[in-house]
Amino acid sequence: MSFQQSNYYQVLGLNPDASISEISEAFDRLRAQLAHDESDAADSDLSFLRHVYEVLSNPQRRTLYDSLLEDVSSPKLDTLVQISGTNLGLLSIPQIVYLLVEIRSAKNSKETLRPLNLSIVIDCSTSMRGERLEQVKNGLFMLLEKLSGGDVLSVVSFSDRAQVILPSRRLGEQKEPTAAIQAIQASGGTEIFQGLSAGVGQISQVSLKEYNNHLILLTDGHTYGDEDKCLRLGAKLAGEGIILSAFGIGSDWDDKFLDALVEYSGGTAEYIATEQDIVSSLERRVQGVGTVFANQVQLLAEWPRAVELLDIFRLTPIAQPMNSDTRHIQLGAIEGNTPLRFLLEFRLLPQPIPTRVRIPLKMVAEIPGQGEHQLEEIVDLSIMQDGQQVEPPPDIIRAVRLLTLYRLNERAWHEMETGHFDKAVTSMKHLSTRFLEAGEPALAKQARIEAQRLSQGATLSLDGHKNLKYGTRVLMRKAIQLDWDDSM
Repeated sequence: MSFQQSNYYQVLGLNPDASISEISEAFDRLRAQLAHDESDAADSDLSFLRHVYEVLSNPQRRTLYDSLLEDVSSPKLDTLVQISGTNLGLLSIPQIVYLLVEIRSAKNSKETLRPLNLSIVIDCSTSMRGERLEQVKNGLFMLLEKLSGGDVLSVVSFSDRAQVILPSRRLGEQKEPTAAIQAIQASGGTEIFQGLSAGVGQISQVSLKEYNNHLILLTDGHTYGDEDKCLRLGAKLAGEGIILSAFGIGSDWDDKFLDALVEYSGGTAEYIATEQDIVSSLERRVQGVGTVFANQVQLLAEWPRAVELLDIFRLTPIAQPMNSDTRHIQLGAIEGNTPLRFLLEFRLLPQPIPTRVRIPLKMVAEIPGQGEHQLEEIVDLSIMQDGQQVEPPPDIIRAVRLLTLYRLNERAWHEMETGHFDKAVTSMKHLSTRFLEAGEPALAKQARIEAQRLSQGATLSLDGHKNLKYGTRVLMRKAIQLDWDDSM
């Protein structure tokens, strides 16, 4: 027998309204059980049980404990849901409905941060030789300075095989970490699964429940023949409380693959354009994962038959498309005071008669030291013969416009890949105009350059595609975070 619960009533197996006689009976029953317990923990369990009884059997101490318990059990997360429209017309064609959801720490909640359990997995194939690898090493040296002594760090390098550079240890327990990092060399091909598998092995050396667990992959190329194994491993991490994020360095890496790899765990894929950006990008991401207020935020996909989920896109803290083809949609984490915001796009199917459609938003989040918290919001849609078309909330209009920019770039890339060059040119021209309207001349210029390449018979450049794709994600995050936070 071992008492793990922090709630004294749960220790006795009682409800908070239990009578004094029920408390006494429960105490006597558990004390008798402990008398026959010969385990090493029996003495400490008995001591704790006596303390529980002394508190709950004393009216004054029980009143004080109940007041503290009520404060601890108060809501820790607040939710806000905005809807593009609630009164819809009775139409014979499908209608699109957007939901904008925000989850943030409640104003009265106290931040409890767990130490960080971080594994850095580095591509050390031949293409990383030179300035790229040197800047990655500088990023690791930065981590040695920025992380606290209680944080756990491991470093793995890989090419066509993996090597543990720093084994999983608390930062103060690492032996000669600077020398080990400095000795990293680049050679061989790129097999990402080798690195990820070794990184997971290192990050799993400690009790995951006691840490904020994050694995960061840095790569500059395509993996060879092990994509499916990587994706299966990424899906496995989602159930183990490990978030996987990835950085693509330069232009010669598979952005679709990295997006698919990180979406299972609610992580993020980001673009590092130049070697000089490696240290700052790594520092920014580690600062975010080191201030997690709530982890493993999930949305349970239980939709009524009247609607179909078309897409889900996380907007903050890091813009990222999410995997909607699963019952438990991983949304990532709430990092510090930055809310988790995401946009849901539904298709409302034609209804034969006026009716009401209820869309449940069931969410769970794991808060350090407090366990799993459940949240639920119900969105009611009224489908009526005389439904009124109203202007959606400004926040939804802004989010949808930004998402449209992102989709235009993805559409142009798809049109080019399928041989529809004229359509790709048109999409890029539209994208350039939209960027100008959004006050982003640099992105507008890049889109215009890509349109010219296509019109001259060339393909979209890898640099251009990634600049536009990930530049739009950064724009989404910055624009939405600044506009919304300033209005709070």
